[in-house]
Amino acid sequence: MAILVETDTRILVQGITGDFGSRHAKASLDYGTQLVAGVTPGKGGQFFEHNGHKVPVFDTVEEAARETGATVSAIFVPPPFAADAILECVDAGLDLAVAITEGIPVNDMIRVKAAMARKKTRLIGPNCPGVVTPGRGDKSHGGCRIGIAPGYIHKRGNVGVVSRSGTLTYEAVWQLTTRGYGQSTCVGIGGDPVNGTSHLDVLKLFNEDPETEAIIMIGEIGGTAEVEAGRWAAEHCKKPIAAFIAGATAPPGRRMGHAGAIVGGAEDTAEAKKRILRECGIAVADSPADMAQALLTVYKK
Repeated sequence: MAILVETDTRILVQGITGDFGSRHAKASLDYGTQLVAGVTPGKGGQFFEHNGHKVPVFDTVEEAARETGATVSAIFVPPPFAADAILECVDAGLDLAVAITEGIPVNDMIRVKAAMARKKTRLIGPNCPGVVTPGRGDKSHGGCRIGIAPGYIHKRGNVGVVSRSGTLTYEAVWQLTTRGYGQSTCVGIGGDPVNGTSHLDVLKLFNEDPETEAIIMIGEIGGTAEVEAGRWAAEHCKKPIAAFIAGATAPPGRRMGHAGAIVGGAEDTAEAKKRILRECGIAVADSPADMAQALLTVYKK
């Protein structure tokens, strides 16, 4: 198994005809992703073509899902329109919306969160690298790549990765792959203060997934999400977990990179988070270069 998406998941791309969306749609097709539709209002009836693939473009998500069976959307829509793009997925009843877009106004995301309450659609992001479930076998192709992560670094295996940071996700994946440890699913939840899926949400999914045997959790200064996840894991998760918290040298009160990476309370600092995670039985890496090694101190395949 895996979480959120499998290798046969059918996806659509909102914003497939834009520069950013088209570039990553091509990379997903090259990875073997079942990309079956694109959505760009006003361009319905056209086709997105790449290396022998001919992907139909629709005006709406509802039409694309109905005609192609797509259940997941990758959203590459400019910030002023991205909130409505997410809500279009909700109205169409998709299982998952992955919002790659950075810079969506916080007020828009508050509106989206309220509208999504008690709806079936799960949101990953915004401002995230997306989700990758690697393909099975020796080759990297044939997996499900949704977003902007480099596909070639992934390998199918038994370690789940969840992270606020895109680049640190890639670093953890590469460290695992080069050591011979593959991944079940890699989830970049994004670094914005208002997002759809938390570390805790993903830990619960990994805990219930029989293919996932161990977990790497990557966080940052700001907020208490990693602490909440760690405390839950101490009580409920029997799988080994390693963690890294970025931002140890960040001055208090200064935003570092992600919109949510700003120290606000006593448990928001990197040192406080690392201390609490260790108390919860989680192996904590002090350097991003040691994330995989930290996991291997508590997990052997």
